Amino acid sequence: MKYYFTSDFHLGHTKIIEYCKRPFNTIEEMNETIIKNYNSIVKPEDIVFHIGDFHFKNSEDKITSEQFEKRLNGKIIFIKGNHDHSSSSTIIIENMVIKHGGKDIFLTHNPEDWDCTFKLNLVGHVHDEWKSKIVNGHGLETLLINVGVDVWNFKPVSIEEILKEYEKSAMSKERNMQNFIGDFL
Repeated sequence: MKYYFTSDFHLGHTKIIEYCKRPFNTIEEMNETIIKNYNSIVKPEDIVFHIGDFHFKNSEDKITSEQFEKRLNGKIIFIKGNHDHSSSSTIIIENMVIKHGGKDIFLTHNPEDWDCTFKLNLVGHVHDEWKSKIVNGHGLETLLINVGVDVWNFKPVSIEEILKEYEKSAMSKERNMQNFIGDFL
């Protein structure tokens, strides 16, 4: 069993192709590519945390959230996104904390809702604006990692990839600090 994270599928959301400059010609092509990519990675025994904006119901879309979900491998734990009220799904989790590899990780859809008491926050909502960034709050630094499909080649990201991104950020910060100290020596 493996753990994966993703967000912002926006299945059925015709305008998202234009808004985010997604490389698809039709909504059907986008939906099918996301589902194919997802199932090529996620196995039936895996757990996926979908951090918001799974499906966007519009007037042309007759497919329900449940119909899309049935096509996807693994057990999906849904966290509510800002567009999830526009779908046929009922998502009740606003945010959550998981523990993995000795790290407490905070999951929330909107990066503005990050929690500075956790060194690692997984978010969505920002699509292709950024992949990760360090933020400060109450004197504490937190790494936000965007797990949205727009920055992960329209695929879920594994916990191992998340932890690599976290370590890369920590190493980059340490190098910057060493360079800063070196400037004064």
